Amino acid sequence: MIELDVLRVFCGPDGGGGNPLGVVRDGAAVPDAAGRAALAAELGFSETVFLDDEARGTVDIHTPGSRLPFAGHPLVGLAWLLRSLGRPPRTLRPPAGAVEVGFEGDLTWVRGRAAWVPARTTRRHASAAEVDALPAPPPGEGWLYAWAWQDEAAGVVRARGFPRRGDIAEDEATGAAAMLLTHELGRPLDIRQGAGSQILTRVHPDGSIAVGGRVRRRTP
Repeated sequence: MIELDVLRVFCGPDGGGGNPLGVVRDGAAVPDAAGRAALAAELGFSETVFLDDEARGTVDIHTPGSRLPFAGHPLVGLAWLLRSLGRPPRTLRPPAGAVEVGFEGDLTWVRGRAAWVPARTTRRHASAAEVDALPAPPPGEGWLYAWAWQDEAAGVVRARGFPRRGDIAEDEATGAAAMLLTHELGRPLDIRQGAGSQILTRVHPDGSIAVGGRVRRRTP
């Protein structure tokens, strides 16, 4: 029997939105790569994360069709879950490297580097309405992060994420893409993505970028 927690990560201020995430806290329950790939495909979430060593924070992240070196929403969700169980982590370790974890009120933060983000394209549009009008997914190939300023002075962005790989039509909230956009723009952002999600970002002096947001358990 595999124990699975299902969360919504990067919820909006009202608790809505959020990207579904599957968390397997006992990675030993699914020890082999083929089994993990099969479970991630069966669940169909944009990512499923396996906790292999809680003491060290070692994790393994899978989409329905591939394994990722780094992703924001699985790390934020797992950090929140462990804190809710009374075991807040200070560091998580996906294949890309050590990720610092922090908590501020109801926000959970993880800190990494844009260089860890798998290849994807960010494309600016003229208005938030233009982003909203895009089909899911837009024509073309490769991971696309479509965005526009909603309030440039305040750093508020409207965004939508499209993996364009066949398994996920649209990603509700994407921490890695938010990190990449923050790196490109060189400023903290308040990103409103998908149907009601919010991702907050910060730029640190050493070039690392933090992404943060709210997490809730998903009800049936």
